[in-house]
Amino acid sequence: MNLLSKALAFSLLLPFTAQAQLTAPTPDTAKRTVMGTATYELHTLKMEPINVLTHEDNAGIDLGRQFPGARPMPDSCHYIGEKHLQNTMQLTFEGENAEAYLSPDDKSITFQGHGTKPNTCDLIFTMTLDGKNVRRISTAKGHTTCSYYYPSGDTILYASTHEQYGGACPPSPDMSHGYVWPLYGGYDIYLADKMGNQIGRLTKNDSYYDAEATISPMGDRIVFTSTRSGDIDLYSMKLDGTDVKQLTNELGYDGGAFYSPDGKEIVYRASRPEGADLKEYQDLLKQGLVKPSNLEIWVMNADGSNKRQVTHLGAASFAPYFHPDGKRIIFSSNYMDKKRRTFDLFMINKDGSHLERITTDGQFNSFPMFTKDGKHLVFCSNRNGAHPHNTNIFVADWWE
Repeated sequence: MNLLSKALAFSLLLPFTAQAQLTAPTPDTAKRTVMGTATYELHTLKMEPINVLTHEDNAGIDLGRQFPGARPMPDSCHYIGEKHLQNTMQLTFEGENAEAYLSPDDKSITFQGHGTKPNTCDLIFTMTLDGKNVRRISTAKGHTTCSYYYPSGDTILYASTHEQYGGACPPSPDMSHGYVWPLYGGYDIYLADKMGNQIGRLTKNDSYYDAEATISPMGDRIVFTSTRSGDIDLYSMKLDGTDVKQLTNELGYDGGAFYSPDGKEIVYRASRPEGADLKEYQDLLKQGLVKPSNLEIWVMNADGSNKRQVTHLGAASFAPYFHPDGKRIIFSSNYMDKKRRTFDLFMINKDGSHLERITTDGQFNSFPMFTKDGKHLVFCSNRNGAHPHNTNIFVADWWE
């Protein structure tokens, strides 16, 4: 968009700037134990002026093009067989927009996104479900992922590297190993209010990957992924960052976890490599990388007991989320594509029965989340993309 329209857009969205020195409970890393409860101390954040969607941030987003407001998805992108999805609305239109998760009142989402310019990286934003009122929640620096609302609706957690790499985007992963995900050691979990004011941080260790955090509907625990054990495991902690407990200890990647509607169970993705695959997994992990080519969906009790494997698809299955009935799980998988390039959404009973395909095209469909009443589904997809690999956020009416 032109300079005038860009200036008008920014002037409408920018709040007053503010500065603050706030404290939050932060692990004392010198005293941390791998298992059990860690010792915590108050940590004072070094704050900078708070602003929203500035020109200087690392995301490089063109507001008018990427966030013009929700629009109905074209009929050409309603694919045959997608009987559960009706009246689909597209909320974003350019760049990369993903991991969109609903607020407790189901009226807003928090998500990560960046624009089309080179050398940009994801930052955390919120918007209302009409695709408007876009606000940056994270700082203007670093790379971010995995944001989630607190049950109160006025606080959002997210993982960020903004205190590492001089605030720049971290280096891209080495794809000579094949398709890999980076596990940046500078990732820690931070808190911000819904205006973008930075409140504090829940984890603090420059050598660990602490991310992929979500919160129980009961409002008592956070589940998150960490490399602090030397492997990629799931942990839980209280909402103030205390009482850290390790939930998984099996070799392989355990992550991307969500609680069931009653808070009694956790669904997650996991790999269990063996033989040569295990050696490759461990070699990549030493480099801060993981290859997500063989992941299955698992369920366990919220305390880490009674682990059981739900899918046996031999592919990359991830982004699981419980249906509000607590009996079914929706997730993304590439198992129906022999080349493993196309991801669709599937539904399965948590006992592993009745696998059903939900999406049938769109190249990439993932990160599904139901509203609490089960009447709407938020998901991310490449369908109706403005350019190659353009991932956008959609919301659809859910029909049984």
